[in-house]
Formats: sequence, structure tokens, C-alpha cells
Amino acid sequence: MQSSDAKKLAPMARAAMGLALVFAPMVVAAMENPHAIHRPSPALMEQLAQLAAQPQRPVRKELVWSGADIDGDGAPDFANPTGAAPRGHDDFGDGRFGARRDGGSRSHEGVDYVGAAGQDVHAPISGYVTKIGYAYAGSSDLKFVEITNPALGYVARAFYVKPGVEVGDSVRLGQPIGTIESLQRRYPGIINHVHLEVMEPGGERVNAAELITQKTVVRA
Repeated sequence: MQSSDAKKLAPMARAAMGLALVFAPMVVAAMENPHAIHRPSPALMEQLAQLAAQPQRPVRKELVWSGADIDGDGAPDFANPTGAAPRGHDDFGDGRFGARRDGGSRSHEGVDYVGAAGQDVHAPISGYVTKIGYAYAGSSDLKFVEITNPALGYVARAFYVKPGVEVGDSVRLGQPIGTIESLQRRYPGIINHVHLEVMEPGGERVNAAELITQKTVVRA
């Protein structure tokens, strides 16, 4: 059954349940005494009418980004820096972790989250700004912001960001840390994005897409 059909049938199902609640006692009584005639009381009829007249609230589903809870305190420890999906394939490759780069001589060490030039970039983890550096050696036009969480031991670097923070600043999860820089001058036609690298304790880079996932939330 399609989701649209399910939505159409939902009010009918609720009405059927209401009818069952009203007439179930009458059915039981009739089985006990088949010769008796049982009619719903005025109070029951009024209750049924009120049930049928109640407005049905539309139900909608939303996809939201959910960060992993590493320390087990019930709160997320990671956040999507742009609020959008990872970059798919374009003329410059794939944005997924481990994608081939330079003809297969190296692998993509982060996940590219799609965004528009000038939009806010949100802190992927809480912690302290430990470095603001350049994305490419010998070039000062594109930067990254590094955040270290000493409690978790994780480090995150958000690339292609015009920083709005300074080294030593404390940041909380999801706080704006800058804006997305356009990549069009260096990579004409590429999908603008934030390249996010996450390093676990010990320094090994891990797949951010496994720490920041989508889930469906039902809202009335």
C-alpha cells in the first residue's frame, strides 16, 4: 500500500475503531440474549457523533540528521555542518568517504556535505578551536577550522570555511563557526560543499557519514 493511500484510510480506521468500542457491548449482550433488542443509549450516540466530528490532524514525516552518542549520555556528539546530504558524483569525483582520488593513488579522507556559498557552517562537534589552517599548501584562499573535543578525544576539521571563530574559542555542537566559501574558482562547476574530516582518538580518520545519519521523524 502506498503512503498516500494509508493517509486516506487512517480517518476511516479511527472511525471504525470508534464504532467497535460503541457496539461491542451490544454484540456481547445480544449473544447472551438473542431475543432482546439493544439500542445504543443517547449518551453513546452523542459520543460517537463527537468522535466522527473531530478534525483529523495531518501526519507528516520529516528526515532529520542525527549525530551518534559516543559518550552514552543520551545526547548527540556530532552534527551535520550544513544540514544537507553528502555530495554525490560530479566532474570532480564523489563526496563520500574513501572515494578514489588522483586516479586511485589516494582515497578521499572526509565526507563532503552540500551547501551554498555564504551559508552558515555549524560546529560538527563541541570543543575548542585548536587550529585554523589552509586547505591547500601555497594557497591562502581556502581555509579549514579544526575543533578538538578533549572529553571525547575526537577532532573534526571543516574545510572550505570562512572562519567566524578564532583559535582558543570554545564552541558548542551546532554553533555557527563561519560560512561556506565558493569553490568555483578552484574547481569550476563543482558542487559547493564543506569537506568534513573526523579523527577518532589516536588520529585515524573515520567515516563521518557513519556518525551523522538520517532518521525519519513523524510529526502530527
